[in-house]
Amino acid sequence: MIEKPAHVFDRDFEWGHLARFAARAGGPAQLGVVSGRRRQGKTFLLEALARQTGGLYFGATEATETESRALFGEALAEATRLPAPPRFATWDEAVRYLFSVGAALPGPVVIDEFPYLSAASPALPSILQRELDRAASAVQRGEPGLSLLLCGSALSVMGRLLAGSAPLRGRANLEIVVRPFEYPLAARFWGITDPRLAVAQHAVVGGTPAYRRFVNDDVPAGPGDFDDWVLRTVLNPGSPLFREARYLLDEEAGVRDTAMYHSVLAAVASGSNTRGGIASYVGRKATDISHHLGVLEDCGLLRREEDLFRQGRAVYRIAEPLIVFYQVVMRPRWGFLESGRAAAVWRDARPRFSAQVLGPHFEQLCRDHAAFAPSDLFGELPGEVGAGVVADPERRTQIQIDVAVLAPQVPGEPRRVLSLGEAKWGDVMGSRHVDRLRRARDLLAARGYDTRDTTLTCYSGSGFDPSATASTADRTAAITLDQLYEVPSPLQGA
Repeated sequence: MIEKPAHVFDRDFEWGHLARFAARAGGPAQLGVVSGRRRQGKTFLLEALARQTGGLYFGATEATETESRALFGEALAEATRLPAPPRFATWDEAVRYLFSVGAALPGPVVIDEFPYLSAASPALPSILQRELDRAASAVQRGEPGLSLLLCGSALSVMGRLLAGSAPLRGRANLEIVVRPFEYPLAARFWGITDPRLAVAQHAVVGGTPAYRRFVNDDVPAGPGDFDDWVLRTVLNPGSPLFREARYLLDEEAGVRDTAMYHSVLAAVASGSNTRGGIASYVGRKATDISHHLGVLEDCGLLRREEDLFRQGRAVYRIAEPLIVFYQVVMRPRWGFLESGRAAAVWRDARPRFSAQVLGPHFEQLCRDHAAFAPSDLFGELPGEVGAGVVADPERRTQIQIDVAVLAPQVPGEPRRVLSLGEAKWGDVMGSRHVDRLRRARDLLAARGYDTRDTTLTCYSGSGFDPSATASTADRTAAITLDQLYEVPSPLQGA
């Protein structure tokens, strides 16, 4: 196994797969695809891999075909110690040359930000496919093949690279998505040990590792320093983090009318997160926003989550916490923030932050906790975790289930409900919360669900009174902030 450099924090899962891929260099030709949203450390990982193995790293930029080929020739000359960079008239010529000399490198050839190249040269994936197929036939002659890693941040482009009838479909030996750190790992990365502070800080910057560098390693000293930390970093016009949420959208391929996309994101952040609610918020018909929702999903900024108890119903959630913070706190007062009045803006926005950012974010962390909690918490590993609404026709109300945990579906058997959960960031939870969950459980049982072993679970950021777990007739659980952060990342040690 190729040793991971000491300066690379965690990423053991990703490094393990990349190292095994690199260790096969010099054998048959192989292709790997690495994707992930910007700022997750993909370049950091791949540059380290190329250095450790003696491979070639080439970071593409937004440029013309001619300039890109010249830059590629310079990188190739440096890696193979050529006296002068080769000059290529076409990418066809450049790729054929790469396959002829790149196989001799001790490590893989990494082409980072591949979407920049394919945007200017749409035929490039087909050229690579042809050379990979030719290299496959060279195996019979005992000739070594090229180990090629393609990387990119434009998820919509990278997702289509191996899909459907795409030229490279079926050619990849490795496909990795580099994701943000899970919330327990993010707290470790920032060096935050207080779970209440960890939740609040994660609600602002999420698990994106580059944001720590954006704020020059400024970590809140404790819960009492959180407000000042927000003013020093994300609300500070002199910090790179200040405009980052805007850049995340502007950088995505396929986004043209940014005003419309920002309005869609604002709708979701404000709680209008159904298709109809979003359409009403932006003043369009539901059919008019299908394209915008699709683009935001493709680029990983929005995700669609099915209601676990109402078939055909779904809500949209923003995948990047910083965008939620921007839409709720920053965008409505952008002019004031640019003029240096962050303290006044933050005082005014603090209640909105708690209600529209911190509360929903805590609910998401509770769903994440349930998804990779130990099997003994609910009796077995979950089959599906999400949220849902249980209708109560008798009382003419609806019961919102923040954390629903279902067992895997077994054909011909009722769906088993492992847990029904409610999450409250600012409330001390007690018997009334359990009563609501009990009512939902009974309503689901009447609809044919198997609720015999359902655990009624309360998640609180502010604690519990004894009545939350006083019932002896029901299975109940109270999950504290400390317990929320005891669960390891699902990929840890993989």
